[in-house]
Amino acid sequence: MRLKNKLAVITAAASGMGRAGVELFIREGARVAAVDVNPEALKTLAADVEARGGKLETIVADLTTEEGAKDSIHEAARKLGGIDILWAHAGMPGPGPIENLDLVHYHKAMSLNVTSAILGAGEAVGYMRKRQGGAIVFTSSISGLVGSMFSPIYSTAKFGIVGLGKSLAQSFAADGVRVNVVCPGLADTPMKTGFTNRGGDAAQAEENEKRLLTTVPMGRLARAEEVAHAVLWLASDDASFVTGVALPVDGGYTCR
Repeated sequence: MRLKNKLAVITAAASGMGRAGVELFIREGARVAAVDVNPEALKTLAADVEARGGKLETIVADLTTEEGAKDSIHEAARKLGGIDILWAHAGMPGPGPIENLDLVHYHKAMSLNVTSAILGAGEAVGYMRKRQGGAIVFTSSISGLVGSMFSPIYSTAKFGIVGLGKSLAQSFAADGVRVNVVCPGLADTPMKTGFTNRGGDAAQAEENEKRLLTTVPMGRLARAEEVAHAVLWLASDDASFVTGVALPVDGGYTCR
């Protein structure tokens, strides 16, 4: 078990990649606190984990608020008895075009994509110092490595997450805290349609997805568990000399 007795917090944990990470981390021996804004989805996840003989701590929080982003970390530490790992996964597509930009939508997206990660890491690192080390993994995107013409706001946020990870990797290295970033390509998760259906209908979304897949050498979407396995490696002691990395999980998209 690669995470035996580790204490892990995962945000946006009730569906998609986050849920896959919860299930994988528990199988690998971690105690996990799952943070999400959706209480019903968290209840379902906890019941599924318990049905397989596991145990999950759940925390309902709105990470677009300062209180939610900070307090969720402290509640997780209280429930777990500390923190060794933070996977700051929360994010959303946000607005598409910048013309006639809806600033309310913009600020919500930036709060979730960037500010929640900064606040979460800032609160979690103190707990990691007390345990003489830890690992933080941020979720960025291929749009944080290659600019997205369809999602410039999302791309701006995700480039920021890559920069944040590289900066904190240097800041926290002396504390034994590693900081890395995972950069998924388009994945088969509930958030997919937020990218493929930019104001269009279902047929347009399907066409957009097909066009996107022509740019992926492996010719398919990522599976949620494939991204979770990459995060598992970054969070585990198998990656003990890896910090400041932005790891694409994209079927070859960014190697073009």
